[in-house]
Amino acid sequence: MPELPEVEVVRRGVGAHVLGRPVSRVEVLHPRAVRRHVLGGDDLSARLTGRTFTAACRRGKYLWIEVDGDEALLTHLGMSGQLLVQPPDAPDEKHLRVRFRFADSGTELRFVDQRTFGGLSLDDLVPVGAVHLPKPVAHIAPDPLEPVFEPDRVVERMRSRRTGVKRALLDQSLVSGIGNIYADEALWRAKLHFARPTATLTRPAVRRLFDAVGEVLDEALQQGGTSFDALYVNVNGESGYFDRSLAVYGQADRPCPRCGAPVRRDAFMNRSSYTCPVCQPRPRNGHW
Repeated sequence: MPELPEVEVVRRGVGAHVLGRPVSRVEVLHPRAVRRHVLGGDDLSARLTGRTFTAACRRGKYLWIEVDGDEALLTHLGMSGQLLVQPPDAPDEKHLRVRFRFADSGTELRFVDQRTFGGLSLDDLVPVGAVHLPKPVAHIAPDPLEPVFEPDRVVERMRSRRTGVKRALLDQSLVSGIGNIYADEALWRAKLHFARPTATLTRPAVRRLFDAVGEVLDEALQQGGTSFDALYVNVNGESGYFDRSLAVYGQADRPCPRCGAPVRRDAFMNRSSYTCPVCQPRPRNGHW
């Protein structure tokens, strides 16, 4: 599933290509793609036709396009969702679900989703602190790249949790945008094991961890995100290449770039965690 860097790359592409262009037609080609819009595809199409996209926004893994007025087109990429910018005469993609045509007859915006886990909905914007968010996203915490992110507050909240540090990193009510890939990479840089109890972390250790989170996310952004298959691409259909820079994620049995020990893979929440057994020793106090 796309994480913060991948969604940010898509957001930037959408912002560069569709803002300020009146929508002339919306074609919903598969009802499942708009299942979160409870009034259905015809209502979504009618409410967007003639309106203009004014801003492309993101919080964590959530992407939305603000519409003139007080609404936003919330996009869930799911496991395989793609927002593509295509010339009008480009052949339809096999898994094209929704098409947006514009009054200038220029490039189209297409929502493509092979597995149909993603989808689109038109939602009200509501005030949350200093920003406005689509109502379904209002409970999501700020992410580390947002100006409103408060690292000191998050440090204290994390230390007060009674859980493992990786579980806390993945908790979108604490900090958003961090998924399995970047959690493992940040923990490796901070030399922390994923099962380390948050209550045992010092403030400097948590700050070091969030410094590592910021570094990993920034580097991934510079390289277009992480692509393990053709399902994650930017709006031009290009893949990211941060996977070439991964230190531990997906690197089981390969040498740790820092010490040379074989990277270890452990089961974690129906997924996997990757660590260096030397740089990130397991907790010794019975926590696992």
